[in-house]
Amino acid sequence: MIYTPDEAKKILDKVLSMSKADEAEVNFGGGHSSHLRFAANTAMTSGTSENLSLSIRSTFGKRSGSYSLNQFDDKTLESAVRKSEEIAKLAPEDPEFVTALGPQKYEKVEAFDEETARVSPDFRAQAAAVSIKSSEEKNLVSAGFITDGATFSALANSKGLFGYHKSTRATYSSTARTKDGTGSGWVGRGYNKVSKIDALSYYGIAADKAIRSANPRPLEPGVYEAVLEPSATADILSSFSFSLDARNADEGRSFFAKKGGGTKLGEKLFDEKVTIYSDPIDEEVPGNPFGAGGLPQRKVAWVEN
Repeated sequence: MIYTPDEAKKILDKVLSMSKADEAEVNFGGGHSSHLRFAANTAMTSGTSENLSLSIRSTFGKRSGSYSLNQFDDKTLESAVRKSEEIAKLAPEDPEFVTALGPQKYEKVEAFDEETARVSPDFRAQAAAVSIKSSEEKNLVSAGFITDGATFSALANSKGLFGYHKSTRATYSSTARTKDGTGSGWVGRGYNKVSKIDALSYYGIAADKAIRSANPRPLEPGVYEAVLEPSATADILSSFSFSLDARNADEGRSFFAKKGGGTKLGEKLFDEKVTIYSDPIDEEVPGNPFGAGGLPQRKVAWVEN
């Protein structure tokens, strides 16, 4: 179930009204997801799940405690608030405590697609069917995973902050193998709009790789130029983004730490042709308008020229 901003705010306000802490923060979110898995040219499993969860963080001075739940009647909510406060009073003081943010202004992120939120099982079945048929026509063995779903997240605190975001996602991935096992190919794609998923075209990429990689030959050791496809590049950039940690760099525990102290911020570490940025309002890969604690997300250039 996808809550509207008003529905989510009503629950968040109710929880905050029950708080007796110096500060309180509430996160609320959930959604639904569906999948279909196929292997050995046969549909194998499918299913749908729905989930909602709420977490409360209560703070007294520099002591904080959290409690999570997935039941939202008044009695359970009241009990959860009291438990988070009990935990906070037992917790040690946080020497790095930072007080909660007040109201913030967030970018409008268009990440929700109504068609994707209402996808029927027929879409997943058809995507698997065309992949399997193509596999059989090419004398290959196919396996794959198709998913779609919708989620929402909302947060609020006792200082008047409120944020809400909803999004959709549809993904397709498949592996094609030659029957003798010597050739294999993989493809993966994901979008916030299911209309962009073209299973037959995507499976064709995996099949082409499988056919061309059959009967491999030894390659002498050496330096070879490689062209990475989008999925491989995305995996590398994902690892890279998790390395952008100021603390690890400041404390000398990352690639971005400078020998003898300090960080490499501002130094030239990449070729001039490389620019890497994140942008939550990008139409192709929309993100979330807020991060942990409600901090607004903006376009950031991590590597420029």
